[in-house]
Amino acid sequence: MAAIPPVCDFGAPIVPFSLPDPSGKVWSLDDVKGPKGTLVMFICNHCPYVMAVIDRIVRDAKDLQALGIGVVAISANDVEAYPEDRPEKMAELAAKHGFTFPYLYDESQEVARAYGAVCTPDFFGYNAAGELQYRGRLDASRKEAGPPDLRRDLFEAMKQVAETGRGPEEQIPSMGCSIKWKDGA
Repeated sequence: MAAIPPVCDFGAPIVPFSLPDPSGKVWSLDDVKGPKGTLVMFICNHCPYVMAVIDRIVRDAKDLQALGIGVVAISANDVEAYPEDRPEKMAELAAKHGFTFPYLYDESQEVARAYGAVCTPDFFGYNAAGELQYRGRLDASRKEAGPPDLRRDLFEAMKQVAETGRGPEEQIPSMGCSIKWKDGA
C-alpha cells in the first residue's frame, strides 16, 4: 500500500543510530555522516517504488558523496513477513547495484520509528549541524522510473544543503510502500 511521508520538519535533529550491515559490521551515525551533511534513506529490496529508481538512488548518492554528503541506507521491514528483505538479500542488492554507502538492517525497527520513517523510499537530508533540511522525493518517478531527464529533486536539494546549510522551502514528498511493521511493534 502506498504511503506518503509528512512535509519536512526543518531543524529536527538527526537521530543517532548503531546498526549492522548484512555482514554484521556495526555502523554508527559518526561512521557515515559527511562534513557537509548526511542523507539517511529508508529503502528495502521488495518495494516496486525503490526498485524503479534504485540505479538513480545509487547515482545520486555517489554524486552527493563527492560533494561531502555522507549517505546511508536502512531497511527496517519485517523480514518474517517479507523474506526478500532479509540481510542476505540486502547484501545481494547492494553488490548488484554497486552501493557506495552502507546498507543497514534495523531489525528492532527502533531507528525507523525514531526518524518517523513512513515509506520506502523515505529520504531524510541533514545539514552539517545535523538539522533536517530535506524530506522530499528523489524525482517525479513513481512505481515506474520516469524519463531520464527528470529533475533530480533529492540531488539538487542536498547540493543546496552542502553549499548553504539550508534545504529548499518547497519540497514534494516521496511516495512509496509503507514500512512493514512487525505485529505488535
